[in-house]
Amino acid sequence: MTSSDWFLLVLAFCAIGLLVLLVTRWKVNAFIALALASLLVGMGAVATGVKIAVPGAPVRALTMLDVIDSFQTGLGRTLGSTAAVIALGVMLGKLLAESGGAEVLAKRFNQFFGPQRVGLCIIALALVVGLTTWFAVGLLLLLPILLTLTRETKRPFLLLAIPLLSFLSVMHGLMPPHPGPVTAIAKLHANMGKVLLWGFLIGIPTAAVAGPLFARLAVKRVTANPPEIAQKMGVVREGFCLPGFGLTLLTILLPVLLMLVATLVELLHFRDTTLGRAGLFIGTPAIAMLASVIFATWTLGRRCGYGAQELLKFTEVSVASVGMTLLIVGGGGGFARVLADSGVAQTLGELVKMAHLSPLLYGWLVSAFIRVATGSATVAITVTSDLLVPVAAAHPEVNIELLIIAIGCGSLFLSHLNDSGFWIVKDCLGLTVSQTLRTWTVTETIVGLCGLMVTLGVDALWRVIVR
Repeated sequence: MTSSDWFLLVLAFCAIGLLVLLVTRWKVNAFIALALASLLVGMGAVATGVKIAVPGAPVRALTMLDVIDSFQTGLGRTLGSTAAVIALGVMLGKLLAESGGAEVLAKRFNQFFGPQRVGLCIIALALVVGLTTWFAVGLLLLLPILLTLTRETKRPFLLLAIPLLSFLSVMHGLMPPHPGPVTAIAKLHANMGKVLLWGFLIGIPTAAVAGPLFARLAVKRVTANPPEIAQKMGVVREGFCLPGFGLTLLTILLPVLLMLVATLVELLHFRDTTLGRAGLFIGTPAIAMLASVIFATWTLGRRCGYGAQELLKFTEVSVASVGMTLLIVGGGGGFARVLADSGVAQTLGELVKMAHLSPLLYGWLVSAFIRVATGSATVAITVTSDLLVPVAAAHPEVNIELLIIAIGCGSLFLSHLNDSGFWIVKDCLGLTVSQTLRTWTVTETIVGLCGLMVTLGVDALWRVIVR
């Protein structure tokens, strides 16, 4: 570690601190704050003479034009992978809410589980939907049901919202077929079935601590009111009808089922067949969501009496409501890319490597540091997996599947303002930045720490059993 490396680390943490102050204390627009923080890191990297490798050209020093290009590239790539999914997700959520489908589902689930076990209902939905869908998709799909259940049961909003977030997050960070765990499995040559098994055994109790248990404390310290949602029961206009329970449930599970097709293609190694390629296509999140929205325009729209003009208005209003969210999500991606191109992620990895820790703890720390620096769980898992390949080879006694779980837990640690998920949660739940920091950020921090402790405990027990 050189003095320049230490300077970059200090500068990165100062930029993150500045970002928090700009947004929370001085009320600066979050996108502008992200751009300013990116410029601060970029100027520091240029001043220290960070080198970059451009394809087809010799290695050269980083310039401020490169910093701007990195920010724009990160913004574009983030929006390229999330904008369509988020926009289609809010369209589906709007149709579910306006048609009364969310109320139909909520009432039936409430009857099945009972008012006293509505928390179990939320957890069951999060596990089923979150297993195959991205975090943002799962949250957007289940948001109308969450809001309706909150209204029907009169429970504190965060008492139901935090468990939903924790279980969706754990599914996204630990379980295949999500991109991070799948990448780690491929790089470290792990067994996917064993990763799934350990993911459930470790992830569920971890999410229970970070969700239901923490929620009981959070509601005493943070007061949050749920966003408004249309109420259709008993006020259906003449010529209109509520959607049926079966069709509504099929509509919300359709993207899950389509993404599950892609998962089965991967698990059964059918990727190179014609049917396999078709399955991967329809299982792509954007295509699965597009098909689901089109299907919903019939099941939750035309079939219930809504005309084309009303359905167009629903979709336009829903997308307009998340315009700033999309811009901020892209800004978070730009900031993350500047941090990565400035060498911060690599420097953090080297710093932890110097400590000579056990492979599981080393993997968690590297992943957690990269997560805090870049704001991306997927980037944290991908980079850490690359760094852990020689470590795993040098320690054949290590349980590779548990190592991947440890990396996944680290990738969920301390979500803050450079994480696109932070802004999605904030706007979906109608929270302030301060409320999001005291709920979502703390939830993710608990997930990371509790997941590490459970993983280390399971590893110690496993070593005793194997011996």
